[in-house]
Amino acid sequence: MPVDLVLLSARLLDPATGAFLSECALAAADGRIHALGDDAGIRALAGAGTTVVDLKGAVVTPGLVDGHLHPVHGAELTRGLDLSGCTDLGTLRETLSREVRRLAPGEWLHGWGLDPNVFGDGPVEAAPLAPVLDGVPALLQMFDAHSMLASPRALELAGVDGPRTFDQAAEVVCDTEGRPTGLLLESAACHLVERAAPQPTRAGRRDRLATALRGMAASGLTGGHVMDGEGLDLLAELDAAGELPLRLRVAPWCQPGTDADALHELIRQQHTGGRLWQVAGVKLFMDGTVDNGTAWLERPDCHGGSTHAFWPDPADYSRIIAELHRAGVPTATHAIGDAAVRHVLDSVEKALAARPGAAAAPRHRVEHIETVPDDTLGRFAWLGVVASMQPTHCCDFTRADHTDNWSRRLGEERAARAWRCRDLWDSGALVVLGSDWPVADHRPLTVMAGARHRRPTRDLSRPPHGPDQALTALEALQGMTVNPALATGDGHHAGRLAVGHRADLTVLADNPLTTPATELAELPVLLTVLDGRPTHRDPAL
Repeated sequence: MPVDLVLLSARLLDPATGAFLSECALAAADGRIHALGDDAGIRALAGAGTTVVDLKGAVVTPGLVDGHLHPVHGAELTRGLDLSGCTDLGTLRETLSREVRRLAPGEWLHGWGLDPNVFGDGPVEAAPLAPVLDGVPALLQMFDAHSMLASPRALELAGVDGPRTFDQAAEVVCDTEGRPTGLLLESAACHLVERAAPQPTRAGRRDRLATALRGMAASGLTGGHVMDGEGLDLLAELDAAGELPLRLRVAPWCQPGTDADALHELIRQQHTGGRLWQVAGVKLFMDGTVDNGTAWLERPDCHGGSTHAFWPDPADYSRIIAELHRAGVPTATHAIGDAAVRHVLDSVEKALAARPGAAAAPRHRVEHIETVPDDTLGRFAWLGVVASMQPTHCCDFTRADHTDNWSRRLGEERAARAWRCRDLWDSGALVVLGSDWPVADHRPLTVMAGARHRRPTRDLSRPPHGPDQALTALEALQGMTVNPALATGDGHHAGRLAVGHRADLTVLADNPLTTPATELAELPVLLTVLDGRPTHRDPAL
């Protein structure tokens, strides 16, 4: 068989054991690993059309996979100002002021990545930004992508002048006199104002998506579990044109109020897609976020909030889970607070009990799991529920001394149970790591590093938050290779360097297992291979 790719002088790293394979060369054909061996034997397989790369001792791992990201939504969300570097109101005002001076009259200002800690002890509202946003329609996405700040002019153009009622947990936050403060909680409220802003063209959306995906490939990603169903037509177009550089598994949303017809359509969509992307699963929400006071906690947060589920009737969520389970559809549920996580596990347990011993039972997941009590931990392994974690959220949006907004809302006891990656791993849960891009940096080495050091990405000299919950270097690598494959039932042909497995590969300048955690994010990615074809190649190779 003619081979498409030959990699020579490589160190082939087995993520299952952490050891290097005895072989030092690899050949790929028809999207699969065709052969492993020595340089001479593998070089002999090359033909006239084979891409041959001498890696000069670089380290090859199975392709890194992000367990939770939003490429289409993120590509649109990240247009405009990146506000993630603003650490106080002065910096935020200065950044916005520069952008306002650049805008044409009447043009909308878009920003993203705003950290609520910028507002210190004060409320998150538009009033402190009034001096620079006077008369300017502005939408500033908060970092969690579950809320935004809208300027008075934006609210006026959208006709939002008071509280609204929604079919799901969402809120136009208003003052005591019923006037909007500018803070919009959850997607239903955000959409009220977003739809008043000029919308990007389809061509613009496609170009932004393609650019974002190329950046992901350059960072070493070969795949991702997509937690929304936006832009499937764009994914199809890129795939057909040979421009899709990641293998994507898509889980469209199922929202409160989903009727029988809509649920049937979600089931019908399963296994549709193209060569490198496929609809496989359904994404649901059980709560919002701690920072917004929209998480679902067993006890109220320190502001008296976080007491309600995203689904007005949690029993309706349980019914949906049971129906999807009967149809063989895996689910992934956003659950951040302890009450939300418990309800998801209870619902999965009921669904399993109603269909015991099923040969092809789907594997369900919980996304985020930011704070949970001890008695929740062992249930993940017992029920076979995947624990999908985003360690950089802990690194970048909380602090070791618990002075951040997330920790202050939860209080000391619950803040000490932050992102329990270690405890979940030790309890036997299958832990999958991801970024939740655009909420956090999509670079997989940054995610793996954060799982190990748990320090703020921008200042690694600061103390870690919950260092006892850190993963080892090997566990972090497994969380983005072996475990994502097991979570999706692809363990027999993905996540390992073995003949017959997918030729999705990440090539690093050195061993990620021996690179210090605080240096891992800067380890050069020399080559990324998807389906046997390079999607990124460092000029040095």
